Amino acid sequence: MKGRSMRKLSLAPLLALLALMGCETMQGAGRDLQTAGQLMTEQGAAAQTQMNNQPYN
Repeated sequence: MKGRSMRKLSLAPLLALLALMGCETMQGAGRDLQTAGQLMTEQGAAAQTQMNNQPYN
């Protein structure tokens, strides 16, 4: 019984580290998605401006 408790205790820091790494990964993914959305917004605005500046045929 004592062996199982020690095994669980030795896994706790590893599990905490994995959880922390997962949070960092999600934050990075969120930043990437935010940057991609920002770029799409800028490209859309530039395309709309370009379309408004073209003469009508």
